[in-house]
Amino acid sequence: MLLPVIYRSLEEDYWHLCEAVQVWDVSCQRQVEITGADSQKLVQLMTPRDLSKAQVGQCFYAPLCDESGGMINDPIIIKHSDEHWWLSIADSDVKLWAKGLATGFGLDAQVSEPDIWPLAVQGPKAEELISRVFGEEIRRIGFFRSRMLNYRGKKMLVARSGWSKQGGFEIYVNDMELGGQLWDELFAKGEDLNVGPGSPNLIERIESGLLSFGGDMGYDSTPFECGLEQYVNLDADIKSLSIDALRTRKSKTRLMGIVMDKQLKLKDFRLFSNGREIGVITSNTWSPKYHVHLAFAKCDINFIAEKQQLYVISTTGEVPARITDLPFNFENLGLKS
Repeated sequence: MLLPVIYRSLEEDYWHLCEAVQVWDVSCQRQVEITGADSQKLVQLMTPRDLSKAQVGQCFYAPLCDESGGMINDPIIIKHSDEHWWLSIADSDVKLWAKGLATGFGLDAQVSEPDIWPLAVQGPKAEELISRVFGEEIRRIGFFRSRMLNYRGKKMLVARSGWSKQGGFEIYVNDMELGGQLWDELFAKGEDLNVGPGSPNLIERIESGLLSFGGDMGYDSTPFECGLEQYVNLDADIKSLSIDALRTRKSKTRLMGIVMDKQLKLKDFRLFSNGREIGVITSNTWSPKYHVHLAFAKCDINFIAEKQQLYVISTTGEVPARITDLPFNFENLGLKS
């Protein structure tokens, strides 16, 4: 699957996303559809997040974990009904794993990949634009909630979600021909809003603390090592494949935020303290809003609590660095936009 990543330049796309509204082709965001009498059992088996009180139309950011507590994916889980769920996945295979679990546990659950092509509308003017196409009902959709809305005689799921912190929606397009018409209509009706094409933006996602599976975390990471503990319900009475392992597995690393007070080009992706390597940078970018270089780093958990002199290696030599929790709290860091 291909994903458009830059339309103008990385920084121009960033400012446009923060100030106006963008339409993203994120059709590579595939849906794993699970149906059948045991579909909720299967979905719950895949995640340590308690879904027992999930409501129809509700969306959940949830880590998927294996029997050792390692991450498999971090999708948005959407409940259509007790017997119909979508897992809107990131970059890794989930369908075959789900099929294997359904077969191995003898569950009455069917796993498939439907013809769904998500289209995201993101930015501070996203709600206004979407309302011009789908009507005022859009404004009544709560955060991480969804509704089936009509578009040219076809019902499509529209959710207030998306891989940015600028506000927006994801439209789960289920008709190939209507997808092109919807794209054109969004641009026609958003001209005065300065609508433009866009995509998930590296600068915006790092500033917002949004993680990328396969880059910032992988199969060897637990949710606790990624800072996702709020999405794990260790005390819940749920049948989850990973819950027992997560209750006992010790964390070895922690994903942390790194701040450097100058723009730089990294020569080495390691993070050092007093000549000792204590972490590896997974993502980094210059923030034009806060005028600092930001990074995520997978750090040795034994060193992150200590106040110490940290540094990275740039193409011009050692550069001092500060370590902080994620997501970045720019006010506490003394940084102003």
